[in-house]
Amino acid sequence: MISFSATTQDVAKVRADLLAVPFFADRVPGPGGDIVEKAFGGGLKTFLEGAGFSGKPGETIVVPLNGKTAAKNAVLIGLGARDEVDAATLRRAGAALARRAAKASSIVTTVAGAADNGLTAEAAAGAFAEGVILGSYKFLEYKSEGEQTKLRKVSLASTGGAKVQAALKRAQVITEAVAWARDMVNEPAGAKSPTEFAAAARRLLTGKGVRVTILNEAQMRTQKMGGVLGVGQGSVRPPRFVKVVYEPTGKKARGTLALVGKGVIFDSGGLSIKPAQGMETMKTDMSGAAAVLATMATLRALGVKHRVVAYAPMVENMPSGNAIRPGDVLKMRNGKTVEVLNTDAEGRLILADALALAVTDGSDAMVDLATLTGACVVALGEKVAGLMGNDSGWVDQVRSASDRAGEPTWPLPLPDEYRKLLESEVADLRNIGTSGMGGALTAGIFLEAFVDEVPWAHLDIAGPARAGSDDGELTKGGTGFGVRTLVELVEHFDPPAPKPKKPKKSARKPPKKSARKPPKKSTKSTRTSRTSSTTA
Repeated sequence: MISFSATTQDVAKVRADLLAVPFFADRVPGPGGDIVEKAFGGGLKTFLEGAGFSGKPGETIVVPLNGKTAAKNAVLIGLGARDEVDAATLRRAGAALARRAAKASSIVTTVAGAADNGLTAEAAAGAFAEGVILGSYKFLEYKSEGEQTKLRKVSLASTGGAKVQAALKRAQVITEAVAWARDMVNEPAGAKSPTEFAAAARRLLTGKGVRVTILNEAQMRTQKMGGVLGVGQGSVRPPRFVKVVYEPTGKKARGTLALVGKGVIFDSGGLSIKPAQGMETMKTDMSGAAAVLATMATLRALGVKHRVVAYAPMVENMPSGNAIRPGDVLKMRNGKTVEVLNTDAEGRLILADALALAVTDGSDAMVDLATLTGACVVALGEKVAGLMGNDSGWVDQVRSASDRAGEPTWPLPLPDEYRKLLESEVADLRNIGTSGMGGALTAGIFLEAFVDEVPWAHLDIAGPARAGSDDGELTKGGTGFGVRTLVELVEHFDPPAPKPKKPKKSARKPPKKSARKPPKKSTKSTRTSRTSSTTA
């Protein structure tokens, strides 16, 4: 584990293996650059020009310090244009440093002090520390060769005092959670059955101030979770459902936030089987559940003041003689029936049960994360998650959290005119649209049918849940996307105003028939008597 500390010492005198110094575009030195220039006797710029170092974001070069400082060598880190340095730039710089300095055990750095673009000292330090830890991540469980980083200590030059120290601690808590999520996503599916995934979640959350409940098949039948049981019935490895409850200490919690994560351990497509290439990365189809569970591990350490409940349905979608068939109808937890016309559209079926449970549990707002549709990847690529919801204010909260976390999202609509695409001939809904277009949107519309009037947001993370190569703080493989966004969300959760409930439609009952009494004797005409009787 890498430890971080803030120091007010002269960095030239701090004993460390390396001194890390920022440089801006066109080789303009940042804080600490004068130390390196002095060590070169004035020839640094010429040296850097010859070496091809220009100061682009994430660019690094190691240079000797010629005995002028306590550290023998310096790592120069490019930040790009001075007026564009933000938290994302510092995360990228931290990751670049971690990869370049993986064989050093200690570093002292001035990089976090290079952000003078409205970023506070603590925000800069936290972003940089996140980058260092995430950039040093490696999954080597099944490698016969390869070694983890040797970096153990990073000292940041800062005068921010206690606030910076708190920011560094926060960064460690969050990035440890991200690393756990990455580990679970990268783990081969054969080694993480629903039962084993649930057990790993319990181990992670033990001692973290939360209550963990794991439902087995019999308990899910009692809870009428037709979606989870239906998808899971094709595998010899039975499904599980994990529910985690966090209750803040002290003052009464203001609002309950529900976090729902898709936990498909492996997705073969079921009887609507995927092609071989389409299955290669399907061990990552539980990324949403991993992110949600990892987030729950941070809440007590971060002092979150709101009640948070996580729901993680865990299944394996496999073809077998017992698997659901196209045309089968499942009854979901909220009583709606779904005609399954494509067994490869299974994630929405298990999420439906989880969302319905969150509604009946009394959530004030909900957000779900799911590697749900290839259509979203086509629309937004591999870097950006799709964001949809039924409440514009709540969707804005989620997007603001993702922006602060540096995990990009982009809003997508839930068009009313697409709802008819999910009309079934035999059930309340079909699990895929009748059109081959807009698959991410119809999936969102499907999920909306299970959230009642609770403010809800849906994050389709099919693209950014996995990285094809090292890029900034991302490492090839599982990214743990969503953990940092959810942490920001729970820390700043503002319960949205409840949506007005739609009046329930009820069939008009005919008036009760009553025995017709004979008209009273009257001196008036028969016509008048009939009129009075009808009006009465």
